[in-house]
Amino acid sequence: MRYFLLATDYDGTLAHDGRVLPDTLAALHRLRATGRKLVMVTGRELGELLAIFPEIDLFEWVVAENGALLYEPSTREETLIAEPPSEAFVQALRKNNVVLSAGKSIVATWRPHEMIVLDTIRELGLELQVIFNKDAVMILPAGVNKATGLSAVLKRMGFSPHEVVGVGDAENDHAFLNLCEFSAAVSNALPALKERADLVTQGDRGNGVAELIDLMLKNDLADFDGRVGRRHLLIGTDEAKAEIRMPAYGRGILIAGPSGSGKSTATTSFLERLVEQHLQFCVIDPEGDYDSLDFAPALGTTKGAPSADEVLAMLSQPEQNAVVNLVGMRIADRPSFFLQLLPQLLQMRTRLGRPHWLIVDEAHHLLPAAWDPVAQVFPADINRIAYITVHPDQVHQSALNTVGTVIAVGGDPDGTIASFCKSRGNVCPTATKAQLRPGEILLWNADAGINPRQVVMTSPKTERRRHIRKYAEGELPPDRSFYFRGPAGNLNLRAQNLMLFLQLADGVDDATWSFHLQQADYSRWFRERIKDEDLAREAEEIEQKPNLSPQDGRSAMRAAVERRYTLSATAPTPIAGTDSMPEK
Repeated sequence: MRYFLLATDYDGTLAHDGRVLPDTLAALHRLRATGRKLVMVTGRELGELLAIFPEIDLFEWVVAENGALLYEPSTREETLIAEPPSEAFVQALRKNNVVLSAGKSIVATWRPHEMIVLDTIRELGLELQVIFNKDAVMILPAGVNKATGLSAVLKRMGFSPHEVVGVGDAENDHAFLNLCEFSAAVSNALPALKERADLVTQGDRGNGVAELIDLMLKNDLADFDGRVGRRHLLIGTDEAKAEIRMPAYGRGILIAGPSGSGKSTATTSFLERLVEQHLQFCVIDPEGDYDSLDFAPALGTTKGAPSADEVLAMLSQPEQNAVVNLVGMRIADRPSFFLQLLPQLLQMRTRLGRPHWLIVDEAHHLLPAAWDPVAQVFPADINRIAYITVHPDQVHQSALNTVGTVIAVGGDPDGTIASFCKSRGNVCPTATKAQLRPGEILLWNADAGINPRQVVMTSPKTERRRHIRKYAEGELPPDRSFYFRGPAGNLNLRAQNLMLFLQLADGVDDATWSFHLQQADYSRWFRERIKDEDLAREAEEIEQKPNLSPQDGRSAMRAAVERRYTLSATAPTPIAGTDSMPEK
């Protein structure tokens, strides 16, 4: 389900002359029977609404007084979220013979009294706003409107505006319709509202609402996806500088390419586009690559992964993103943790429609191609999931089958797409022979069957800091670890982080230390696996120094590492079981 709520105005939209027709009530019942929820957003005062609409219990919440008052029919509880009207203001209007109604916060009258209202506000020096609803004139505290009221209700319900369809007919509906993911105007709506709506119904008032409901029940308004382009995600620009966008709701994406080719940059750009659209995401981060994002707090440390309850608690707030850092967990345990967490995240989606996107980094580790449990747990219809990987051919086919868009980076983007196609059983598109420049991607819509195209990706604004904890204390995978093997190759001591590297370097014999120094293995590891060019250059200088004793070499290398990774100036405490770490 994409749309979980229908937010509807009352007068002129749901009702005609204050009454709701039986056919419209039947449509409301049909919508509720699917598990969707109803929210009324009206300018009316609550008391008069309850008097003329006895079926109010159909609605989960009511936003009354044009956003100032919330009402929950199931509990009969009222919550005033704006200041009450000024008594001096009300009395001044009545002295000027203005016919009005004063609610808990709203003061309402009719045209042509708006000029007297404005003059009175000015004379009394009040911070009030005047809102029009066709011939009705409503006066409320500044900043209060139907959108602010609906936002308050959604927060209480745990939904975001992306799960809401809104429908209205008049000037005061602009704000809340603009908040909703999909907006509709009934046929009797004002022209200005129709111009901005994603859909104008053929029927008027309640008939139009019933029409909208039937379209929601038909296919979740999928026929109108092309009309909500303002919600699409900007990927970049093509050679003609035209914007390239993709739907924010739909099939998954694959971001793939060799190590160091720009996957992290492309992923960070994608995350920033989600933030711009206020779409909630959850990053599964096996190696601590995303623990410094300003817009997504990280859960988990080098000492251990977070619990599923911690993750779900953070995501319970619609505006809160999350990074699930697994660097403190054994590599072998990470896939199982993810497969246990995934159903809980998807259950949350079933209830609330979010997190809107799941981002799976190092997907070939978390969803390995030959691991049978993936096929048993992974839903075939999962959408809005992004996989980041060096090896598309090593990702389980159940995951690859959910991909609709491929973003290939690096020196052989055609080869990356071909690897994806072979693994999934697709016919490969014609090779583009693209030579990507920095910041460019090869974008392929795998579902559309058109050729890939070269795109300049939108540059991310986030400067991700070097991931000190990951490299200093975390557990790098075997293919990114350092191995002290010695000149005869009779050792196999694995250093899966810099702290352990320094510890093992201090413990190995001089011949082993010098062998790797002379082979430039240290600088190569820092450059290719730790991806720290500055540290690699300094290590090269140490490696090239003539007549350097093993003791002095170790001291110089330790100092170079500690300057960048703020480790203790003394040797780390030995870790049990690390004096001989065979890697079979």
